[in-house]
Amino acid sequence: MRLLRSIFLVGSAAALSGGLAVSAVTAGGNAAPAVRANPVRAHLTASFRSEARAALVRDLNRNHGTAWFVHGRPGNTSRVANTTAESTFNWAGYADVSSTHGHFTRVSGAWTVPSVTCTAEDRITSDWVGLDGFSSSTVEQDGTVSQCFEGRAVYYSWYEMYPAGTIAVGTTVAAGDKIKASVSRSGSAYTLALTDSTRGANSFTKHATCATTTCPDTSAEWIAERPAYSIGIAPEAQFATVPFSAASETAAGRTSTISGYSGTNYDITSIDATGTYDIASVSGLTGGNAFKATWKNSY
Repeated sequence: MRLLRSIFLVGSAAALSGGLAVSAVTAGGNAAPAVRANPVRAHLTASFRSEARAALVRDLNRNHGTAWFVHGRPGNTSRVANTTAESTFNWAGYADVSSTHGHFTRVSGAWTVPSVTCTAEDRITSDWVGLDGFSSSTVEQDGTVSQCFEGRAVYYSWYEMYPAGTIAVGTTVAAGDKIKASVSRSGSAYTLALTDSTRGANSFTKHATCATTTCPDTSAEWIAERPAYSIGIAPEAQFATVPFSAASETAAGRTSTISGYSGTNYDITSIDATGTYDIASVSGLTGGNAFKATWKNSY
C-alpha cells in the first residue's frame, strides 16, 4: 500500500463495480441491439467469501496497493500545530517522517473496525499502521480491511512486508472489533503483530527481514485507506468514523506520540480524482496520540 508521486485517474463506478455493456454496428451502419451482461451472483458461503478475499489480495499484489500524493492543493492547511497538511488520492491519517535511514524502529496504534454500509457496488476501506511508504517505495504494514462485495460486508486482517504483497490472515474480523497493531524492527529483523481482542483467531505475529539499505524506515504512519489496484483506486467503503488511539512511534531510540515526535509531522486528507472535495478527512489530535478518520465520499 505504497505511495506513488504522480497523477492517477480513478475508473468509473461502472468499471469498478464490474458493469459491462457491449454494442455492435452492422456493415450497413445500423446499430445492433445492445447486449448487456447479467451480473454473476453467488451464495455468500464461507468458500465464496474466501474466494472474494483471495481475488482482492491477488489484485493488490499486482499493484502493491499504491496510493498517490496531490501536492499544492488550494486551501490545504493543517488543523494541528507543528503539522504539515498533505493530500493523497487514497490515504487519510497521520505520518511522522525523517530523511535519515533507519530512523524509525517501531510504530503502533489501536482502532475499532468500522461498520460499512454496502450497496451493489464493490467498495473497500483499510485501516493500518506501518513503517515506510510515505517517502519510500517499500512498506512494512499490518491492519484490517472492511470490504463490500456483492452487497455484503467482508472483514479480515492482513499484513504486507516488502517485497511481498498483501497477505490476508484472519477471516472472522467483524465491525466493532478492537484492534491493536504494531511493526517493529531490530537491525534488519522485523516483527509485524496484530491483536484482535474481540475475536482472537484473527490475531497474528509475523517475522521477516529487510536490510535498511532496502527498507529505509524513514516514516511511521497511522492510516485509513482506499487501496489502489492495477485497474484504478477502489471506491471508499462508506463508514461513519474510524477512531485511532494509542498511536506511538520509536525514532532514534526515543518513544513518543504522533505530536510528540520532534521531526516532521503530516496530517493527510484523502481527496477525489479532480482534487475538489474530500474522500476521507481526519480530526485534530487528542492527547497527541488519538484522532478520527471520517468518511466523506466514495470517489
